[in-house]
Parts: sequence; structure tokens; C-alpha cells
Amino acid sequence: MGAKNASPMKFAHWVSSASGGLVVSKVPQRTDWGLEYNIRLAKIAEEVGFEYALTQIRFMGSYGAEYQHDALIFSTALLAHTETLNIITGILPGMFHPGVVAKHGATADQIFNGRWAINVVSGWCRAEYDALGVPWVEHDERYVRSQEFIEILRGAWTEDDFSYAGKYWKIDGYTLKPKPLVIPGRPTPEIFQGGNSLAAQRMAASVSDWYCMNGNTPEGFKEQINYVTKLATAKGRTVKFVANAFVIARETEAEAQAELERIVRGADTEAVENFRIAVKEAGQASKEGKGMWVKSTSRDLIQYNDGFNTNLVGTPEQIALRIYELRKIGVDMVLCGFLHFHEETRFFGERVIPLVRELERAAPMKRQAIA
Repeated sequence: MGAKNASPMKFAHWVSSASGGLVVSKVPQRTDWGLEYNIRLAKIAEEVGFEYALTQIRFMGSYGAEYQHDALIFSTALLAHTETLNIITGILPGMFHPGVVAKHGATADQIFNGRWAINVVSGWCRAEYDALGVPWVEHDERYVRSQEFIEILRGAWTEDDFSYAGKYWKIDGYTLKPKPLVIPGRPTPEIFQGGNSLAAQRMAASVSDWYCMNGNTPEGFKEQINYVTKLATAKGRTVKFVANAFVIARETEAEAQAELERIVRGADTEAVENFRIAVKEAGQASKEGKGMWVKSTSRDLIQYNDGFNTNLVGTPEQIALRIYELRKIGVDMVLCGFLHFHEETRFFGERVIPLVRELERAAPMKRQAIA
């Protein structure tokens, strides 16, 4: 296979459905976890060029996010108040039956014209599993369970009289009607997943449409992209890639860096430490000791998906160029978090995205197929 034109970078924003904002810091954040605030945020986002928004999934509060809405219900509320934005709903396989989620997703997709998507979160917060009496399984097994979950979603969404015999679920003659919409280039709702361990990467290569990566350096992103792409190509599949980033765009680089340092100086050290303890169930618990948060410093954990590391801090011009460089190494979407959601989402859309588009038009990229 030869090279093909790479599509333009896509942009997503975190839905602000949890209290405390996206940084574990006592610095003031103009944000809110309520519905009306998030409806306004979603409308701003789709107005200025964002195509996706991601809802968080948690059952119990932690690291300053004591209050958090249910991801599925909140997602449908946002879909009802938007026209073009795709809403990605976080789901924990250990808490949900895949056949039930397939039904929820098909209905949401039908009602909202194919704009519903799912983020399958394999889970790291053991405390909520223990509190609800849901069995906790070791790290790599959580990805086995998640892969089965996705295989069942795809089967229920595309087949009648669907059956499945897995380790964690057995399905016998399940027919789901109506199924999700069939859209050119999108046979089922898009399936996202996170997790940076080898088990997560193998799962992404096997079943997911999008692989979400915690904040990282370009070199760190490229390593993951190359590995997952190689595995997926061997299976005849294509996977797209999302990079998490906490964005601080200001008129001058000095202003942006000063804002970052204010956030760091205001860190809630107790909450950060509690988060560090909780995430030991993630990458550190994998067989190879590699994955999410393994190398994260206390500074990194202030933004709880390592968003500072992507380095989208500076002027609109600096940030646009860094995003363009990410696109060149194979990142397909940037998932943006902000300190002050409404005004910074608008600023990013009006000042940064157009610069990225100019760079893309000036030097169209080719994506090389891996042999």
C-alpha cells in the first residue's frame, strides 16, 4: 500500500462534569460541573471548530472531584442541546453489562443522528469497585474484559441472533433493534479506549477505533503510535490516536508560563498524593510495570492525565506549530483541557485552530502505510 493524505487534526474537549476542574490545584478556576455550564461549553466548542467532547466516568469522587455526574445521562443531555458535536461517553466494563450498554448506545445514536461514541475505560480506581462489591481483577485481565466488552458491542450492533462465549460474558441469541445508524466510513459508533500499558496497546490494536494517550513528549507519543500501528496493521486494522493536553494559550509565552507556575505552586498536595496512591493499580500493576502514571512526577499529577507534558503552553502560534508537529507523527486528535473552560475554549478555537489549518494547507501530510 502507498501513502495517503492524512486528514486534518481533530479537536476534542473534556466535559467539565466533575467538580474541581481539571487541575488538582487551589488556583481559581472558572469552571462548573453543572449541566447549564456544560451546555454552554459544548455550544461554544462546536461553534469554534471542536468536533468531539469526552465525558468522564467515575462512581466515587477523588483527587478534589467529589461531585461527578453520570457519564451516560450527562452525555445524552449534551447531545440534546448540540447539533454537530460528537459526545464520547466514558463507560467502565466492570460496572456495566455490554449488552445493556449496546442498547443504550444504539438508542442514543439513533436519536442524536450518529453523534454518540463510547470510551471504554478499563479502570484503575479500586475503591469504587470495593465499595459497590464489584469483583476487582488484576491489571492485564481488566483489558481482557474490556476487549470482550467491545467485541460484544460490535457483535450486538451488527448481527442478529448474536452469541458470544467469553471469559467474562456469555451472550446467547441476542438481537438488538434498532441498531445504531450505519454511516459511510462509520459502520458502528466510534469506540475509544485509554490506558498506556502494553496490554492496553494490544487491545487497541485488536478492537478499538481510537487509542487515547496520556500527555507525553513527541517521542513518547511516537513510540506508542508506532507500536500500536504495527500490531493493528498485522491484523488488517487501522487505529487512530488521541493525545491528551492541558492547554494554556496566552498572548505571550511569559504569560502562559506564569499561569502554569501559578497552577503548580497552588497544587493541593494532599489530593495529589492520594491520587498517586490510587493510580498504583494502573501501569505500576501491569506485568511489565509500564503504562499510565508510572513515570509521572508530583508536578505531572497536578493535571491528572499528565496534560502538562504535551507542552501546549505558550502563544497561539507556538501551540499551533506543536500541534502540527504532533499531526506529523500520527496524532489524529488533541483532547484539550483548560483552566477557564468557556473563555479558553473560545480563544483556542478562534486563535489556535485556524493557525493549525493554515499549516495543514501549506504543507499537506502523507500518512505512510506500515508494511
